[in-house]
Amino acid sequence: MNSIGNECSLCPRNCNVDRNEKLGICQVSWRIKIARAALHYWEEPCISGKEGSGAVFFSGCPLHCVYCQNEEISHGKVGKEFTVQELAKIFIDLQNQGANNINLVTGTHYIPAIVEAVKIGRDDLGLNIPIVFNSSGYETVESLKMLEGIVDVYLPDFKYYDPDLAFKYSKAKDYPEVARAAIDEMVRQCPELEFDDRGFIKKGVIVRQLLLPGHVNDAKMILEYLYNTYGGKIYISMMSQYTPMEHIGSEFPELNRRVTKREYNSLVDYGLDIGIENAFIQDRRVAKESFIPDFNLLN
Repeated sequence: MNSIGNECSLCPRNCNVDRNEKLGICQVSWRIKIARAALHYWEEPCISGKEGSGAVFFSGCPLHCVYCQNEEISHGKVGKEFTVQELAKIFIDLQNQGANNINLVTGTHYIPAIVEAVKIGRDDLGLNIPIVFNSSGYETVESLKMLEGIVDVYLPDFKYYDPDLAFKYSKAKDYPEVARAAIDEMVRQCPELEFDDRGFIKKGVIVRQLLLPGHVNDAKMILEYLYNTYGGKIYISMMSQYTPMEHIGSEFPELNRRVTKREYNSLVDYGLDIGIENAFIQDRRVAKESFIPDFNLLN
């Protein structure tokens, strides 16, 4: 439950429903539901490395983008329920497998449970690797403040600069302002980038921008905002991996293709031209179905 009881106000949707009795927009109850917990090798190099990131994919999502590659999990259709104590043990199991970090994927609607599980892991079970909070960027500042001292690395998306675009594809016209405030809070908590002697990130913020086909200008505005606001305090990950899912063409034909080489190069060149140096550039060949993990597995 959240800090004010069972009525959930963890995400900007602010459903205010008791998730023990009724599902909110996230489509999951208060009981922790996990679709996959395993070593994951397809994050940024300073997160995954050769050993892999200890990724815990939580079921449910407050955002529900129309192009979501992980629809099974985002709608809470797959997964298994765990207690907080069991979640802490999952963290330890991943650490014992050699994970470089614990990578909490789409955990916004479980923040209080995550906080408790990390504390158990650190205080009682020997958890000593960085905690990465991997999110859509659609978080309230109040919820993020619960994670202060818990999360070492923030890995948010910044999906849209244009509110109309955010409404069209995610029914969240407030996404740009929410994401700006959320990222600002993340940087406040983790203001300096820190790496270990192997080059893996220990502290800091990496903001991802997934380029959508036909929306290079919006992506450029995001890069400009991030660089003008934070400069070299953060890393920016320019992602070309957008993969059109089977259903997208009927309602959103403009999204029924991959990003072109010209589009992605235009974005990367723009980022370099405005002065971005702390950046990750993605090989377009990752935009394929094999990039999407099986969300019906645990370890």
